[in-house]
Amino acid sequence: MDIQKESLVQHDENQTVADSVYAHQEVSVVVNDDGIPDVTVVNKTKSQTQETKVYKRRWYVLLVFSFVAMMQGGLWNTWGPIAASSEEAFDWTDGDIALFANWGPIAYLIATFPFAWLIDTKGLRSATLIAAVMVATGAGVRCITDNPDYIKWTVNIGQLLNGLAGPVAMGVPPALSARWFPVNERTTATAISSILNSLGVGISFIIGPYFVPDKQDTGNATAYNSSNIMSIKHHRSFFNVSIKNGSRIVQERQEIMKLMYWECGMSVLALVLLIIYFPDKPKLPPTVSASVERVDFKEGVKQLMRNVKFWMICLTYGVSLGVYNCWQSVLDVILKPHGISEDEAGWLGFYSLVAGCIITLAVAKFADVFAKHMRLFLLILYIGGCGSLVWFTFLLLGTIHSSTVQLYMSIILLSMFLGSTSPLYFEMACEATYPVAEGATNLVLTLVNNIGGLIFLVVQMVPHIGTKWENWCLLGAIAACLPVLVFLKENYNRLEIDETEINVDSN
Repeated sequence: MDIQKESLVQHDENQTVADSVYAHQEVSVVVNDDGIPDVTVVNKTKSQTQETKVYKRRWYVLLVFSFVAMMQGGLWNTWGPIAASSEEAFDWTDGDIALFANWGPIAYLIATFPFAWLIDTKGLRSATLIAAVMVATGAGVRCITDNPDYIKWTVNIGQLLNGLAGPVAMGVPPALSARWFPVNERTTATAISSILNSLGVGISFIIGPYFVPDKQDTGNATAYNSSNIMSIKHHRSFFNVSIKNGSRIVQERQEIMKLMYWECGMSVLALVLLIIYFPDKPKLPPTVSASVERVDFKEGVKQLMRNVKFWMICLTYGVSLGVYNCWQSVLDVILKPHGISEDEAGWLGFYSLVAGCIITLAVAKFADVFAKHMRLFLLILYIGGCGSLVWFTFLLLGTIHSSTVQLYMSIILLSMFLGSTSPLYFEMACEATYPVAEGATNLVLTLVNNIGGLIFLVVQMVPHIGTKWENWCLLGAIAACLPVLVFLKENYNRLEIDETEINVDSN
């Protein structure tokens, strides 16, 4: 049977019959004069009596995928939490550290549309398996050598390979939740997967300094006045031999390689679990919308390009969260000029992300219960995020008397507010573009996010630009999105299909 490519929700009395992704079904939709769709699920075989089913194994499938996403996020953020030690060990600069993080958004630009096509034509298992292989291979490449003449090459290659898996780690969660989870769990399932990707970043703030502890200068530092210290920062390679102990450099390199081995082992474990069991879809769909065949890839991309509402969602998400995610990755660099150690910055980043994960789950559950109020949730979260960031910025500037407690509280609140917005954006974009495939929708959505992050990191690589501009840049990115959210009109195409009373007709 030829697949009907028209939108399911139409505004006339004509019937739309769409193929199901399940061979025994097709779905008929007739929209009444009042705009309410009447959905009929038609069985092609009499032996099939149950139209939808929710499987317990959905949680295992979600956790296996989330493990892969967590490792991808953790490997991407390997170097920020150990920036000072790795710069000392291999004579790198802040620009090198920024480049390692920058491979994430650069690779995203390369891999987005190939993976969107792969998800649409070959399914979730094939795309996720390829992504997991890239993550494990990227981690393995970084283990090849600690020779300063070559390690920059292996690290850059490893970061690139890991970055190529980013579209799957960030963009697949809404597609997986739509395929495996019922309506009242979709946003929560998307949030769990997104959380674990972010938790990988958070864990890297702890694992990095654990394997590679920050080593403070003691006697050597007192032998120079402040002008000499500034000279050392700009001519590190000249003073490296005279003020750094050779055995300390060797120790740092060994510690960094142990971190590389650990991350490689965990990435391989995630790949093995995925190979053992990760089905593409359940035998029966959890919802009516999950059973309906999505429009093909080319037509879906065309529909996305013409969807103004999608681009309002896309640009709002990309500008604010793109800058915020990369701002998090260089938090150690931002805090370093203010006398905050690498270890303390790591714990600060970890606590903020854990708090953000907890709030993300709570917000996602609320969004599942109050399903048609996502824009209101986003507005509240963005206003809170602006306030928290202003507080943090004034603490660093000394406008407000600074203390460790206030610093922790401001960063944790910022992470709680902004970190919990991603699942809402994912689901809102899927609703606005349905019946375009969730994979294509969210890969384009997260592509714009990575473009925003890429611009932020490229600016950071400008020599001697400093770090003061970064907080103001993030504040501007968040504030600029508030008017867009105020005037954004929501629509819930997919949810209307799933909330419609289903008539089952057996032939």
